[in-house]
Amino acid sequence: MSQLSFRASHFYPGGFRLDLSFRTTRLVTAIFGPSGSGKTTILEILAGLKHPREGFVQLADRVLVDTASGLFVPVQQRGVGMVFQDQLLFPHYSVQGNLRFGERRRRRSLNGRVTFERVVEVLELNGLLARHPRNLSGGERQRVALGRALLSSPDLLLLDEPLTGLDEELKTRVLDYIRRAIREWRIPTLLVAHDFFEVKRLADWVISIRDGGLEREGPAEEFKV
Repeated sequence: MSQLSFRASHFYPGGFRLDLSFRTTRLVTAIFGPSGSGKTTILEILAGLKHPREGFVQLADRVLVDTASGLFVPVQQRGVGMVFQDQLLFPHYSVQGNLRFGERRRRRSLNGRVTFERVVEVLELNGLLARHPRNLSGGERQRVALGRALLSSPDLLLLDEPLTGLDEELKTRVLDYIRRAIREWRIPTLLVAHDFFEVKRLADWVISIRDGGLEREGPAEEFKV
């Protein structure tokens, strides 16, 4: 993976403060910690959805945020794909329409490797293309959201607790699809999770945070909670 460097300080009403920095070169890095520890804020800063009060973010040779110089690359120019907890699929689009929207958001192509046909095949979406989100199960919606993010050909994929609300059987199935996609396209991925089961199945490196700060970090295979 290209190196990701992150440093940010951000304050919230009520006194909560996110203040941490990390670097990673792993294919899948997990941001692990309890609810309210600042995990989603990290993804929002990376995606360009939130301006940190102070910060610096660099992915490979591209600086995305540098508050000292006033640099803040807009969302649509970052080359970052994000899968939210509640998927945020367009209800008036079919599955095919949601996937094609991801294609239209491409900043560039990963050498043409991420194609509509291959995403549909890897995520087993062919039988769902004509359906609308309201007619999909939670696991199916998550697969469509993942496919839409992949089709934007991101330089970085962000997964915000992608298994929230799924039962144990569905969690295992969706995890398998995520692993399959990561292996297929080798897109650097940042996973936010508070369930270590997800971390163990997907991550190479773990960054544990608590109360907005770095608690510890290390290889996933050596990490214990």
